[in-house]
Formats: sequence, structure tokens, C-alpha cells
Amino acid sequence: MEVRISGTHFPLETLGPGQRLGIWFQGCALACPGCMSRHTWAPEGGTTEEVSGLLRMWEEALGRGAEGLTVSGGEPLDQPEALAGLLAGAARARDRADGGADGGEGGADLLVYTGYEPDELTAARHRALRGADAVITGRFRVARPTRLVWRGSANQRLRPLTARGERRYAPHLARESAGGRLQVVAQPGPPAGVRVHGVPLRGELRAVEQGLREAGVTLRSPSWRP
Repeated sequence: MEVRISGTHFPLETLGPGQRLGIWFQGCALACPGCMSRHTWAPEGGTTEEVSGLLRMWEEALGRGAEGLTVSGGEPLDQPEALAGLLAGAARARDRADGGADGGEGGADLLVYTGYEPDELTAARHRALRGADAVITGRFRVARPTRLVWRGSANQRLRPLTARGERRYAPHLARESAGGRLQVVAQPGPPAGVRVHGVPLRGELRAVEQGLREAGVTLRSPSWRP
């Protein structure tokens, strides 16, 4: 099965608890104003990958101590079949690594970001999320900033979906960030560049941009331009 993605990164430390594999789906018709990931909007952008290849990457990340998988975008639910296959395969690989699907205290969790609201989750979208342990729902609203961890605006909701998700995320439902929430990653290229992962507080992206410029990094077209 094929899937269109924008990119991957391990270890990701800003979109969920612990060190995680991040997979960003390509394509988003929601186009929230102020989104910092405009490069993920165009459905023809990014690259086409096999879900099986992403699952091999996940197994490698588990072997390196990954504590979770975060799927973001773009909009993952705009490719529901690929998302369903990825999550189902990721859960099986996680359970094999755990020695059984017991939902115990250990083991990695599977988190999905979607801009769709809960009442927009059709039967197909619910099926696509069946393998997830938790989901963060809701459009990004630039005028409603929040300090809640892993959420970009105050309307977004973190919803555990499984017993594992309850254990992993219950302590964080109302937890606020105590510091910066961004991870800057060098991209060796070609072309060389940087990627910024996370959900920024207001003004945090501008501070990152200024810091990069002071470090001598030329920014031709930052994706977070308003």
C-alpha cells in the first residue's frame, strides 16, 4: 500500500511523550491560517512511500528505544486507508516488541494529529483511527493560543482511545508547557535546510528564525510565514 508523506524523523521529542518516530502525511485541504507546516498542504508534494517501508522504519526505531509513534501532517485522515494500515501494522510491531498485546505499563503508544473536529469523524475516519492509542483533534486556531502541551491552540482536544492511551496521556490532559516546545533539525540535503518540529507558543517561531539568522543560516522561504 502506498502513502504520500512529507517526511519522517527520529527521535522526535516535541509531539508526544518520550522519544518518538514522527511521520508527517502529505496533503491537507483544511489549510488553517497561520499553520507552520504549509509545505505539507499540497497533495502532490512530498514523496510516495510504501507503508511496509514505514513499518520497517518503525521497527528500527523500536529497536533504538522509541517510546511512541506520532502521525501528523498534512492531514492523516485524508489518506484513511494508508493511515489504517500504518497504525494496524505499527500496533502489531509494538506488541511483538512488548512480548504480547497486553497493554501493559511499558511499550510504545501511537498518537495521531488531525485537524478534523470530533463531529467530522465519519465511519471511515473512525476506522482509520482504530489502531491509535490517542488522538489530538481540531483545527489550528491561530487566535486561540494555549500553553497545553502538544496542542497548538486552545480548542484542540487530546483524547485517549485505549487503556494504554489513558495511562500514557491522562497525566498530560491539562498539563502546561514549562518551556520552549520546538525542535530544530538540520536537513543535510540536497538541498540543505532545517525543519522545525513541534507546536510553538506565540512568538516562538520568530525567535527561532532570528536565532538561525544570527547563526548564519539563510532562510529562503520559511513555511511558517503567516
